[in-house]
Amino acid sequence: MPRAGLSTTEVVVAGARLADESGLGSVSLAALADRLGVKAPALYKHVDGIGDLQRRIATLAMSEMGDAVRDALQGKSGADAVAALFTALRSYVDRHPGRYGATTAMPFLGDGDPFLVAATRLIDSIRAALSGYGIPAAQLDHAIRTMRCMIHGYAMLRAADAFQWDGDLDDSVDWMIRFVDAGMSAVGSATRSLPSRGIGPS
Repeated sequence: MPRAGLSTTEVVVAGARLADESGLGSVSLAALADRLGVKAPALYKHVDGIGDLQRRIATLAMSEMGDAVRDALQGKSGADAVAALFTALRSYVDRHPGRYGATTAMPFLGDGDPFLVAATRLIDSIRAALSGYGIPAAQLDHAIRTMRCMIHGYAMLRAADAFQWDGDLDDSVDWMIRFVDAGMSAVGSATRSLPSRGIGPS
């Protein structure tokens, strides 16, 4: 029998906390059941095995990142938006490395998938912030991927304590923000300077 009052939300949050503390690979139904004070079979009332638990952890993380980015980007544009985005996401990864790890290789299951819905909301916030640079809509996916690669790479290297040479990491982050801002601005400016191709007499 499941523990009285135990909810699916509690199970998922406990799994996410375990992932943050010990790594996603350490999360098993047995370890989670031990933490919750129940027998492992009781968890099947709430999740359909370890794969389902990991998907729910990934969805939780994506939803939390969406909230963090939405709040950080309020009223910001340009370099301020890039800085807010970078700060919000790297801070999240610092605090929640395990649950963030669950998001990086989780496939989408089609329309209505809660993980897809949460990911779309996050990407839409980033898209809205970067669209202020005047980057063509067809190129915004590339801009978003560039930001994701930079933030993910930095966060993962920092988590692994891979930055072992001298130099302030915050200074490096500031440099990356200026670099991204300059690059996005250059792409937007180049687009605005292209000659019009309107239809009319020549």
